[in-house]
Amino acid sequence: VQLQAFGGGLVQAGDSRRLSCEASGGSLAYGTVAWFRQAPGKEREAISSKRIGTHVTNYSSAVRGRFTISIAANTVFLQMNNLRVEDTAIYYCALSPYNLITSSWSQRAQYQNWGQGTLVTVSN
Repeated sequence: VQLQAFGGGLVQAGDSRRLSCEASGGSLAYGTVAWFRQAPGKEREAISSKRIGTHVTNYSSAVRGRFTISIAANTVFLQMNNLRVEDTAIYYCALSPYNLITSSWSQRAQYQNWGQGTLVTVSN
């Protein structure tokens, strides 16, 4: 399965933005999808995940209450509201073949398929 993320761009603080991640070469039939991000000079961090076919979602404390992950057909979405300057980063989507639980959803090694990343820049 190949993943392609898009939807990034330049936004102002307080704005909303929706990222999309399209899967091709296969379907999102099982496992866990996630969004990670990497800010300049920082390590890549997990911000949200969703177990496919369930309502089980996870969010990091940095985005909980502002971001929402969802899946429709073969596309994973990340709705980002009330964006902050510190949300500036390259955002990556990822797919794991496993039904990840609370203790493992944020581990990069659990994900085998990655999109190319899309840059979100939030200005004051």
